[in-house]
Amino acid sequence: MSDVSLDAGAGDMLSDAPSAFARYEAIRPRLPQASFPAQSLHLPSLEDVADHVDGFLLDAFGVLNVGDTAIPGAVQRLRSLRARGKRLAVLTNAASYTRAQLLAKYHRLGFDFTADEVVASRDVAVARLELIAPGATWAVIAAEGDSFADIPARLVDAVADPSALLNADGVLFLSTARWTPALQAALVAALKQRPRPLVIANPDLVAPREGGLTLEPGLFGHDLLDQVPVRTHWFGKPFPEAFAEGIARTGLPAGRLAMVGDTLHTDVLGGAAAGCRSVLVTDHGLFAGLDVRPFIAASRMTPDFIIGSI
Repeated sequence: MSDVSLDAGAGDMLSDAPSAFARYEAIRPRLPQASFPAQSLHLPSLEDVADHVDGFLLDAFGVLNVGDTAIPGAVQRLRSLRARGKRLAVLTNAASYTRAQLLAKYHRLGFDFTADEVVASRDVAVARLELIAPGATWAVIAAEGDSFADIPARLVDAVADPSALLNADGVLFLSTARWTPALQAALVAALKQRPRPLVIANPDLVAPREGGLTLEPGLFGHDLLDQVPVRTHWFGKPFPEAFAEGIARTGLPAGRLAMVGDTLHTDVLGGAAAGCRSVLVTDHGLFAGLDVRPFIAASRMTPDFIIGSI
């Protein structure tokens, strides 16, 4: 588990699916809108879903891997789908890695993705920084040792130099690895004193890893918005820019693709809003070990397909 927690505002540690789900529901007005099918089709695996679509957008955490461990059978399943001529692309909110680092990680795990088949929310956000604030200096919130070679902008490490939270022209949030309640309070105070653009490159509230759920940048972004109505730019699932990029990489129309993920509020909602079909994976990610039916009923976000594992 992450050692990051917040005082009143973000609430509890969000250490389980029900608490994370409740927080996602609370911030739902800030998420895209979509329509959903009346009911889901339960199928054994993506091999069966492949009879209905021509390609897949694949979440990583909870679908391909949990932390640094590949999910059993995932590598073989994707090889089988490729053999059937299905188009594949990874669509991930892992914003603390460059695309080269992500590609290297997937290759270590046994996957054969090409660079063109990996779409990271980090890339989507970075491509738009100059449009948001031309010539800006950005206070970046990142992991220790994070490379910024792929970001063509002036950056200041806001964890090493918290004064950047007040002095920079904008704030770019990539990772919670070094984030603390004190730094979150400093960010809130800085944006109250001097409102500037805030870019959240990972909209997830939590992510499944080997030790449980970690708290992600989206949680802190929404906590901040509950206190300061600052101009916030969200890049990654469920927001449209990431899906537009992922769909384009496959060369297929959205309606012939299925978004495969482990969450309702990012993968299923985002996929439906983008015009894709959706597949909820239940065995390894956010809802592992739980009956997903009450969550689907409460949110009214019905996936097209439900499978245990890919």
